[in-house]
Amino acid sequence: MKTRTKNQLTFSGIALAAGILISSCAGFNFTFTGASLDPAIKTFSIEPFYNEALDGPANLNVRFTEALKEYYQRNTSLKIAGTSGDLEFAGKIARYGVTPEAAGGGELQNAQLQRLTVVVNVAFINNIDDEKSFTKDFSFFKQFDADRNLTDVEDELIEQIFEQIVFDIFNSTVADW
Repeated sequence: MKTRTKNQLTFSGIALAAGILISSCAGFNFTFTGASLDPAIKTFSIEPFYNEALDGPANLNVRFTEALKEYYQRNTSLKIAGTSGDLEFAGKIARYGVTPEAAGGGELQNAQLQRLTVVVNVAFINNIDDEKSFTKDFSFFKQFDADRNLTDVEDELIEQIFEQIVFDIFNSTVADW
């Protein structure tokens, strides 16, 4: 009986400590995505990104803009505003390019891999805390076998690249990473 009472007291102590910890953090909203948002931040807005890259699919900028919107809607409780959200995003696809990688053996020394790289320039404005605002480039690449045609793998590669870039933007804006 004494052991049970001691265990109950230990559990109660842990629960009390957790409650104090949670209440001391009441000034911020936490999510399972790692985002810690000031409670004053309620909305976000995303201006359509434009495509300044010379190559790539015609809808590249639209796909990126939608991927960014969907990620914030899925991973925060923020509401999307038409314009002038508490958090504002704008930018451009600055570069889209394929480069040869990993030279192969033999007489011709042809590349065995190709690398698709996308660079997105983001202007982020935090209207609640201007010190967190920035303009910077985010980039990512994926490699594919040189014997494959880019058009055969392009959609999948773009999706994977955009996933990583959006994740990096999210971490830089609301996760404070």
